[in-house]
Amino acid sequence: MRIWWYYENSEYNSDISHFMQRPVYAAHIKRLLEQFPVVALVGPRQCGKTTLALEVGAERNPAFEENRFDLESPASRARLENPEQALSHLRGLVVIDEIQHQPELFPLLRVLADRPGMPAQFLVLGSASPWLLKGVSESLAGRVAVVEMGGFDLTETGPENWRDLWLRGGFPRSYLATSDAASFEWREQFVQTFLTLDLPQLGITIPSAQMRRFWIMMAHYHAQTWNSAEIAGSLGISDKTARHYLDILTGAFMVRQLLPWTENVGKRLRRAPKVYLRDSGIFHSLMSLPGWATLESHPKLGASWEGFALEQTLRAWKVPNGEAFYWAVHNGPEMDLLLFRGGKRIGVEFKFADAPVATRSMRAAKKLLRLDRIIVIYPGTARYQMGDGMEAMSIADMIANPPEVAVAAS
Repeated sequence: MRIWWYYENSEYNSDISHFMQRPVYAAHIKRLLEQFPVVALVGPRQCGKTTLALEVGAERNPAFEENRFDLESPASRARLENPEQALSHLRGLVVIDEIQHQPELFPLLRVLADRPGMPAQFLVLGSASPWLLKGVSESLAGRVAVVEMGGFDLTETGPENWRDLWLRGGFPRSYLATSDAASFEWREQFVQTFLTLDLPQLGITIPSAQMRRFWIMMAHYHAQTWNSAEIAGSLGISDKTARHYLDILTGAFMVRQLLPWTENVGKRLRRAPKVYLRDSGIFHSLMSLPGWATLESHPKLGASWEGFALEQTLRAWKVPNGEAFYWAVHNGPEMDLLLFRGGKRIGVEFKFADAPVATRSMRAAKKLLRLDRIIVIYPGTARYQMGDGMEAMSIADMIANPPEVAVAAS
């Protein structure tokens, strides 16, 4: 399956059609549609949800246009003024885009999903997980499967393109732009649109300038432990308000909160989440890093690598939400990522270095956490053992070697 991205604006290749294949997502959606009457495809704005849904819908139903609704379109909203009348007669796959704008549809979808013979199935798209999943959990429990989609990752672009993906991020129009400058400008416009249009459409009334300051502050805390009091004090807001802002950006898929593993090991552990901007290109935009010259000389270079490599690792290794942790002792050893796979404990470190070596912190973490393996992911090319169950692995090797494979081979 080919997913086409065509840019009418001259800055984004006016006379060239780009394509990127996204067969994994497409196959996953089709497989779930064989089992569930409703599939929810969620992810950030502009990551390609609509393009993928239209491709799947057109393939399954030649008369697809009648079965498509975009709840940001006045025409679609008008068609759904009487939703039961509009939806009940449709057959085949029905696509409803940006469904978080009309959550009152969820109870109706439950009724339609329970009809004998399942005359229609529904692929619903949303850009805000808390709002969408609240409706799903309340109305469609047992009838829906949820697929979280992001921008391009290394399994789609090819691991050899990791530098471009790291700098530009995975949003299709950013990654496929004709130049780094055009990519950076697209991301600047994306941030502005997200703040001034997307959030208000979700009923969020925070002034865009205030949220932008918070988002930039988040970028400065990228790959660090969340400190609500410090951030709130810097912005002149309450701790509760700062936490609310964080939850908004998390729910819109802009921020990842990596929870701590707090197993009692007789140490004073950090218990606040670590925060990451999920898209490296958006992080670089908020930090005003348009190209390699500025990124490579910036103090946040290592943090940028950690966030990028973490996100790629979680996606390539298909780590479910809620099954990834970090671990850190106050003024002591730490581990960037802690996974439990196949009954094994795997620690993962992300190092921006030519040839990383085992550190005292890693050895201490391995002993205290009883780790079976530590994998260090770095931007080099060689794969080598660092002794005592620790191995350095390039980001390309990471894709081909999920942790259970690395453990089995050790």
